[in-house]
Amino acid sequence: MGLIPKYKLEAQKQEKRQAKAAKKRHENTRSKIVRFLIVCEGTCTEPNYFRALVKDKYSDVRKQDIKGAGMSTCALVIQTLHIKEELERKRQLKFDRVWVVFDKDDFPDFNEAIKLCKKYSLNCAWTNEAFELWYYLHFQYLEASINRQEYIEKLENEMRKYPGYENYKYKKNDSSIYKMLTSIGNETLAKRHAKKLRSLYAGDNDYEKHKPCTTVDLLVDELELPNYY
Repeated sequence: MGLIPKYKLEAQKQEKRQAKAAKKRHENTRSKIVRFLIVCEGTCTEPNYFRALVKDKYSDVRKQDIKGAGMSTCALVIQTLHIKEELERKRQLKFDRVWVVFDKDDFPDFNEAIKLCKKYSLNCAWTNEAFELWYYLHFQYLEASINRQEYIEKLENEMRKYPGYENYKYKKNDSSIYKMLTSIGNETLAKRHAKKLRSLYAGDNDYEKHKPCTTVDLLVDELELPNYY
C-alpha cells in the first residue's frame, strides 16, 4: 500500500478533532440525573406541593412526623440523616441534594435546627412562620408579622379574585395547590418577593426574628433547573 497523502492525513486528523469536540459538547449539554431527597415535617401540605413539583423517579419526597413528647425541629434534621442513610443503603445510590423543609411553628429550636443543617451539610427550606407564606407570595408581597391563619385568610381572598375560585376555601392538605398556584399565581413573583424579604435581614443570623421570611424559593429553583431530571 502506498503512503497516504499528507493532505488526507490532515483531513482525517481534522475530522477526528471535530468528532471529539462534538462529543464533548454533547456530554456538557446533556441532562444530568440529580437525585433529591426532600424531607418535610408533619402534615401533607409541603409533601403534596413538592411531589407535584418533582417530576422524576430519581427523587424522593418524604414526610416525617415530629409531633409528640421530646420531638423538635432538630429531631427532624436527625431523622433526615437516618432516612438518607437508609435509602442510600437500600438503593446503593447516593442522593445529590438533601433538603429539610420546616416551619417556625411552636418549636423553640428553630435557630438550632438551621445551624444543625449547616453542620451536616444539609440544605434547609424554612419558613417563618408558616409554609402558606410561600403560597401567598405568589400574589402579593408581605412584610407584616402575622400568623398561619391570617396567611390563609389572605390567600383565600387573593384566590377568590379569579374566575372559578369565587368560593375558594383553603384546605391544608390539598394535593392540587401546586397546579392552582402555577395557573393563577405567579411563581416568578413569589421568588422575587422571597428574596426581597431575606434582604431585610441580611447579616442577621437570629432566624427566629426573621418574620415573615422563607427560603423555599431556593429549593424550588434547584428543582426547576433545566439540566436536572
